[in-house]
Amino acid sequence: MATLLRKIGLIRLHNRDTEDPKHHHNHRGGGGGQQSASLRGKGGAKSGGHKPQQQQHPAGGAGDASPGPGKGKGKRAAELAQRDKPPQPAAGAAGAASGGGPRERAAGARAGPGPAAAAAAAAAGGSLVPAARQQHCTQVRSRRLMKELQDIARLSDRFISVELVDESLFDWNVKLHQVDKDSVLWQDMKETNTEFILLNLTFPDNFPFSPPFMRVLSPRLENGYVLDGGAICMELLTPRGWSSAYTVEAVMRQFAASLVKGQGRICRKAGKSKKSFSRKEAEATFKSLVKTHEKYGWVTPPVSDG
Repeated sequence: MATLLRKIGLIRLHNRDTEDPKHHHNHRGGGGGQQSASLRGKGGAKSGGHKPQQQQHPAGGAGDASPGPGKGKGKRAAELAQRDKPPQPAAGAAGAASGGGPRERAAGARAGPGPAAAAAAAAAGGSLVPAARQQHCTQVRSRRLMKELQDIARLSDRFISVELVDESLFDWNVKLHQVDKDSVLWQDMKETNTEFILLNLTFPDNFPFSPPFMRVLSPRLENGYVLDGGAICMELLTPRGWSSAYTVEAVMRQFAASLVKGQGRICRKAGKSKKSFSRKEAEATFKSLVKTHEKYGWVTPPVSDG
C-alpha cells in the first residue's frame, strides 16, 4: 500500500511539471521570493495579451475630480448658450402658435390653452351669459304683461283701461276712470268734465321683480301724494316696498285710494293748471323722495328736508 501511494504522488508531480515548464523551473530553483516574482511575471504576461480597459466614471461623479481642459471649456460654453437662449413660451401657446411636430402639438394639447386663449374664452362666455339672461327676463316680462292686459280687459266695473304707447308692450298709458264718489276729487272731476286721470307706466327689464315707474300725465293734481312732475309718493312703487305679486290693477286701486286719503284736488289756478307734467322732472322728484324715505322711513320727514 505504501508503495502504491508513493507511485501516485510521483505521477502527480510528473504531470504538474510537464504541464507548466516555468512552474517546474521555479519549483527546482526554490525560494519564496523567486516564486512571487514568477507569479507577478506570469500575471503580467497574461495581461499583456489583452488591451487595457479604460476605467469608466459617471459624468459629474466623484471619479471626475480633475477634468481635462476640454471638459472645462465645454461646460463653460454650455452655460453661456443656456444663458443666451430666449425664453420659451407656455406649452399650450407654443403648440398652437408654432404649429410644430406631432410631439409639440400633443404637448400643447395636454398643457391646455395659454393665458391669452383662456382670457378670450372667458370674455366670450361672459358676453353670452348676460345675453341669455336678458332674453329670459324679456320672455318673463312679456308673458306677465300679456296676462295683465287680459285681466284688465275682463274687468266688469271698467275701473281702468289701457292703451299701449307706440304699440310697445312695455310702455302703457292707463286711464283711471273712477275714484271714491264721496271724495272732493270726484266732485272736481265732475265740475271740470274730466272723464279720467291719465297715468303712464313703464316696465323695466326685470319686471315683475322690480316695480314699474308710474307718474301722472293729466290733469294737473295737487296733494294726494302727487309731487312735482307727476311723481307719486307710494312705498309699493319703490324697490323696497315692491312685490312681484302686485298686479297693475292692484297698484291702480291703491293709487286711487291714496289720492282720496291725501285730499287730492284738480289744480284750477290760472296758468299753472295748463302746465303739463314732465317725465324728467318726475324722475328727479321720485329719486329724491326715495332717498329721503330711506333715511327717515315712510313717515313725515322734517321740514328742513322738504
